[in-house]
Amino acid sequence: MNPHTSLGRLHADISRYYSAKVAAHGASPAGADWVCAPTQELRFVQLLRVCEFEAPLSLNDLGCGYGALLGFLRKRHRGRKIDYLGIDLSPTMVDLARQKWRRHVRATFTVGSQSARVADYSVASGLFNVQQDQPRALWTRFVKDCLANLYATSTKGFAVNFLAPLPPDMTPKAGLYRPDPCIWIDHCIRTFGHEPELVTGYGLCEFTLLVRRGPPADSLG
Repeated sequence: MNPHTSLGRLHADISRYYSAKVAAHGASPAGADWVCAPTQELRFVQLLRVCEFEAPLSLNDLGCGYGALLGFLRKRHRGRKIDYLGIDLSPTMVDLARQKWRRHVRATFTVGSQSARVADYSVASGLFNVQQDQPRALWTRFVKDCLANLYATSTKGFAVNFLAPLPPDMTPKAGLYRPDPCIWIDHCIRTFGHEPELVTGYGLCEFTLLVRRGPPADSLG
């Protein structure tokens, strides 16, 4: 099968999955397949550690859902100038986000699998968790493609999270992707030349990777 066809079908499957969730639960954590708002916001705290909020910034949110991160930014960083772009595979999600945030002058939402603009920072929350019955090799390619886009469209850095492997005495739920952190740390080092900061210990069985980009080589020394 053509690899582009395979990835296209995977994107379509993801879109259908989350479109069904938000149709059933609306603009709520359950609508984005999260358990509750507190844990959803706890993840946002870790991801946004990659950002410096002292000056105005632009932010891409890949897999934005209905724009929950935008609501968190308004609450936690009210008054900051943040040019926000949300990207999601689900047209249903994007339609809901556009309606919910229609009066937000610095927010735009678009349907897609990648960001088409370069921003200061990018984040992806929960994008890689729900593998369902997709082949592991195809899911790995999906993650690599997303990370490549996040790197290419972020001048200062990006952040992503993953579910962590469970302890041996716990049975994992089927259809979830729980990689060893070393796999994606090593990938970022080899592919992008940057060692991510690994964030753990925030009360959830997952981890966050913060990839910070340094200044261009011609600006040093």
